[in-house]
Amino acid sequence: MYDIIFIGGGLNYAGAIVAAKSGKKVALVEKDMRQLGGVCLHKGCIPSKMFLHYANVVYASKSDILEGQTALSMQKLFQKKTDLINNAWQAIKKQCAHVDLIEGEARLKEPHKVEVNGKILEAEHIVMGTGSSAFIPEGIEYNAKDIIVSDEVLMMQKLPEKIAIYGVGAIGLEMAGFFATAGTQVTLVNRDDQILKHSNPLIQKEIKNQLEKIGVKILEMHKIQTAKSTKKGVHITFEDKSSIYMPVLLVAAGRRPNVDFLTCKEIEVEKGIVTDRFFETTLKNHYAIGDCNAKLQLAHAARAEVLNVVERILGNNPRPLNLDHVVKFIHTLPMSYAVVGKTDGLKSSIVPLSHFPYSVYNHAAKGVMITYADQEGFILGAEILAPNAEELVAIAGMSLAGEMDAAQAKRTIFGHPTFSEALERTFFKL
Repeated sequence: MYDIIFIGGGLNYAGAIVAAKSGKKVALVEKDMRQLGGVCLHKGCIPSKMFLHYANVVYASKSDILEGQTALSMQKLFQKKTDLINNAWQAIKKQCAHVDLIEGEARLKEPHKVEVNGKILEAEHIVMGTGSSAFIPEGIEYNAKDIIVSDEVLMMQKLPEKIAIYGVGAIGLEMAGFFATAGTQVTLVNRDDQILKHSNPLIQKEIKNQLEKIGVKILEMHKIQTAKSTKKGVHITFEDKSSIYMPVLLVAAGRRPNVDFLTCKEIEVEKGIVTDRFFETTLKNHYAIGDCNAKLQLAHAARAEVLNVVERILGNNPRPLNLDHVVKFIHTLPMSYAVVGKTDGLKSSIVPLSHFPYSVYNHAAKGVMITYADQEGFILGAEILAPNAEELVAIAGMSLAGEMDAAQAKRTIFGHPTFSEALERTFFKL
């Protein structure tokens, strides 16, 4: 009998560590203990951002004031990535010293009981954090060889000469930037006619321009009907009956919550596992955090959610999380995109980075900072297109957490020359 059983070894492990250190008897069930740390560590944001970092170095090296050729060694990058992940995995495992780590497929068929390897484990509290898996649209014959998902990209030791990428979400845009700056010819297939359609039109336009500038060919309004591996390459047929052949097709059409382990009728499942604002399911003392609850597919959101759940179980009465205040970003190259809060405020303040000489030698002359506020001047959100936007957006995130208005925000004196001073300028214009 446990106090808490955590199902899934992704960011769930952070909650398990805190609970165990607080004196709770804790088990964490993971089907493959070599994947402890989850998709983000092994197949997602950690290795992908490492790939993008080095691709951006290659891009920067092509400046007209530099001489010589720089090329990415995928074999060396693969080994560096493998070492990084292994070291991080070892560190997480060490932190879980007081957690019972159980390897096996978990099944939750009835309240408070988890079946693993033919045995039944019981707990007062169950925390589900089973993540998500790549979605493969109907008609696409995924084979992990020439029709791949991002998992296979991160195992590559040789770059393809050409690649088609289907999808313009975070994975599609990031991988388009990686391959294009690393020297691969990229065709980005978009089933719509917009990229980042919920972002400010200025940002939509510049993201598209940025992609084209680094050599990405964009096919708009091209929904894939079928994709099959042939001797001539991947044969991709579109709804308009046109078709192309490509050596490799990367499918980046989104991710779906992993909920197949759950057959407990007391717990409702819609797009994901249904929860309230404290991430408790329709069954008391049973929680769902991270991708499997279909709220936000972000590692930092999953970590915040599981820590909030554990604080509640420990009786510390945490505040409910405001998921609107969770920062979101896409590590596009050379400028990345980040957003936090609401972007439909009554007032907006727009500052182009071209106003700052600092942007000229940082590949950011077309960047932009935008903040949004209500009628009283309270900051509601921000959008940023700039190098390291994922870092800069934290300033706006803290403004939201502190419920600051523009008058308070502009009391801070930002450094010069930096990109943050452009965000400062937006506060003065509100």
